[in-house]
Amino acid sequence: MHWLFLTIAIVSEVIGTSALKASDGFTRLAPSLIVIAGYGTAFYFLALSLRVLPVGIAYAVWASVGMVLIALVGWVMFSERLDAWGMAGIVLIVIGVVLLTGVSGAVPHRD
Repeated sequence: MHWLFLTIAIVSEVIGTSALKASDGFTRLAPSLIVIAGYGTAFYFLALSLRVLPVGIAYAVWASVGMVLIALVGWVMFSERLDAWGMAGIVLIVIGVVLLTGVSGAVPHRD
């Protein structure tokens, strides 16, 4: 269940960050409200995941997966550019998360 909570936290943070870009510096109400709801939900579910996951592991996964998803959202929704070095960095981050969550003994693998 802790991985589900962390996944909800990540998705909520990505939604909040995407809305932050759309809020135009908090000058647009609807996206600004989505920012508040997204980050509030993200921190709530991150806190729930921390009941089981070590804080360093949970935060590393949350931040890195969120960064990869935000880079992809920026590319798809906001036409932001990803060059070869950026894509290589994203691949390395994904490899790091797989090693951290799938191989490392620092992460509990059972609910």
